[in-house]
Amino acid sequence: MLQLWIRWLRHRWADDAVRQLPSGLSDRLAAHVRRGERTHSGEIRVSIESALPGSYLLQSAGMKTLVRQRAVDEFSRLRVWDTEYNNGVLIYLCLAERAIELVADRGIQHKVDDTYWAELIGTLGESLQAGRWETGLCTAIDAVSQTLQTHFPLASGQHNPNELSDTPSIR
Repeated sequence: MLQLWIRWLRHRWADDAVRQLPSGLSDRLAAHVRRGERTHSGEIRVSIESALPGSYLLQSAGMKTLVRQRAVDEFSRLRVWDTEYNNGVLIYLCLAERAIELVADRGIQHKVDDTYWAELIGTLGESLQAGRWETGLCTAIDAVSQTLQTHFPLASGQHNPNELSDTPSIR
């Protein structure tokens, strides 16, 4: 019971994600996503939240399960699932839990081994723990772009509409 209260307080008192991130990071990440998406037909979204909503904290599931569920919900809310080739990827960060999740749509999920995504999360986690936010996120975006380019490359002159916003969702 005490751990639930501590969890609740940590999430309720979490500082706004916008204030926790370096100034201008959102614009630089959006530019990075935009640049990467020029090489493939996939879509990349980044979602950064300071804390989980209260409705998640009332559930009895473990925190890893709750963060994963929240990432999947963000995947849906941001419509990452709604791309022509089902090849959207969400990079999700929950700052209060210092947790990272990657959610890949079915078009790319079946082409990439789960250990690849786990390694990518591990590398990003190391960068964030060392305070290298921008480097870590840009490296993760580059890695996802490279993976999408391998499986969904653009042919010369192929039409490539930007189906989703490149700007990170930061709340």
